[in-house]
Amino acid sequence: MMIVITGATGQLGRLVIAELLKKTPASNIVAAVRNPDKAKDLADLGIQVRYADYNQPASWDTALTGASKLLLISSSEIGQRFAQHRTVIDAAKRANVQLLAYTSLLHADTSPLGLATEHLSTEQYLTKSNVPFVILRHGWYTENYTSSLPQSIAHGALYGCAADGKISSASRADYALADAVVLTTENHVGKVYELAGDSAYSLTGLAAEVSAQTGKTIKYINLSAPEYQALLVKVGLPDAFAHLIADSDTGASKGALYDNSKQLSQLIGRETTPLKAMVASSITNL
Repeated sequence: MMIVITGATGQLGRLVIAELLKKTPASNIVAAVRNPDKAKDLADLGIQVRYADYNQPASWDTALTGASKLLLISSSEIGQRFAQHRTVIDAAKRANVQLLAYTSLLHADTSPLGLATEHLSTEQYLTKSNVPFVILRHGWYTENYTSSLPQSIAHGALYGCAADGKISSASRADYALADAVVLTTENHVGKVYELAGDSAYSLTGLAAEVSAQTGKTIKYINLSAPEYQALLVKVGLPDAFAHLIADSDTGASKGALYDNSKQLSQLIGRETTPLKAMVASSITNL
């Protein structure tokens, strides 16, 4: 069995590979990357590193040679995702891949998030492709919030526009483990998994947890979406990225980041990483 991972040098890709190495020999894993130089450490582990570029469709035919299973980690290039994903799906069909697992977005078919559009288009194309597939709809990564906690602590405030929306996030490692489980077990073809954390919190709750762990008063300040986007631009984020974050927070206020099905913990065989632990990890060296 040969398992190909796209975006293998990205944050999620590396975590998936780390989990796969616990379940299958390195020789069964292929890292499909645009820049092989960034994957030298993976090659040193015995993983096959193959060049694959979305802009060069033929490169995917080579990358998928002999592949049994493929994890298509959604591209990071928003606005170009669907076309890039289509390139990989077409190559997977030519290669007769037995299972294509795609990392989509939680409730992609009903989500109000702008991010959902390209994910849903990919899902629909995949469904019509006749490639055996499984859709792994990832919820929010807790790191999306905890990575900026040092700045929030320094300013005594956590800003957003999520109101009291519940967020069922999990660690990136939790999702990576689920992806690896699906790639190394059977009976997943045609399934759609809604993956999210076991428990939910609001940004007010997140601020309270940070306050409790630091002994400092950290308030959650809820802004309008335009105000929050303007603040993000002011602190240096590009307009497009600031819009994406504000849009995601707005979606959270409408329930887009909430799910209580516990499908993620069922797949990984344990509870998802709690918010308390993620906050503690993010502030350890402060």
